Amino acid sequence: MSDGHAHKSEFARWLVCGAAAGLAVDLSLYPLDTLKTRLQSEAGFRASGGFRHLYRGMSSVAIGSAPGAALFFSSYSGIKKFIGVDSPLTNAAGASVAETVACLVRVPTELIKQRAQANAGRTMTAIAGLIYKNDGLFGFYRGYISTVAREIPFSLIEFPLWEYLKVKVAEYQGRECSPLESAACGSVAGCTAAGLTTPLDVAKTRTMLNESSQRLSTLATLRQVHSQGGVNALYAGVWPRMSWMALGGFVFFGAYESACVLTHKLF
Repeated sequence: MSDGHAHKSEFARWLVCGAAAGLAVDLSLYPLDTLKTRLQSEAGFRASGGFRHLYRGMSSVAIGSAPGAALFFSSYSGIKKFIGVDSPLTNAAGASVAETVACLVRVPTELIKQRAQANAGRTMTAIAGLIYKNDGLFGFYRGYISTVAREIPFSLIEFPLWEYLKVKVAEYQGRECSPLESAACGSVAGCTAAGLTTPLDVAKTRTMLNESSQRLSTLATLRQVHSQGGVNALYAGVWPRMSWMALGGFVFFGAYESACVLTHKLF
């Protein structure tokens, strides 16, 4: 097999495995994400829908989840392969670049999803139409900077920690991690990263739910949230977020590693 063909096959494998991981985690744990969004909404939990219609906005996720995760893992693995040195710094660099690329797909679907989660009376079509009417195509990228500002610190914690834990488990076991063990490492890494970056997630949620013409920076949004509710407001939804990421990390990395094993003979 030529180097060019091998590289294309490897890239296709990353795309397929990433897409499988993204769909698995987003579709299985969607209700927890809805609860977190409503807890972080400026309107308040009950006004945003409470415990009703927890799957509202799910079609947006179904459309964007697979390509977003596929872009992430193909970029992440590609950067690591290009650098050629396996280290925490390499993992962090790969994750940062991958998040920036994946957010090009993730942000528009996330925007529609969160507005659907927090506005019980609107259809997906109505939300998309209102975004386009008010801000044009660029309106679908409201919150892009705040999302990247959340995702990069999150990935700088999660992916190096995941890789580190896998190495330690492999050393302890005297063999490579199984998909189940990798999933457990991903659960710990995701939960830890989620707790530490919750204020950035609150800022991202507030930015995406803001439909007024006034746009605040991530830092200004954090200050506003703090002035309204103090530290508790900055960590609104922290337990659903950590729970979502603990379970999500397990499903996400477990699905990715399992897909890698299953597709090894195909690509």
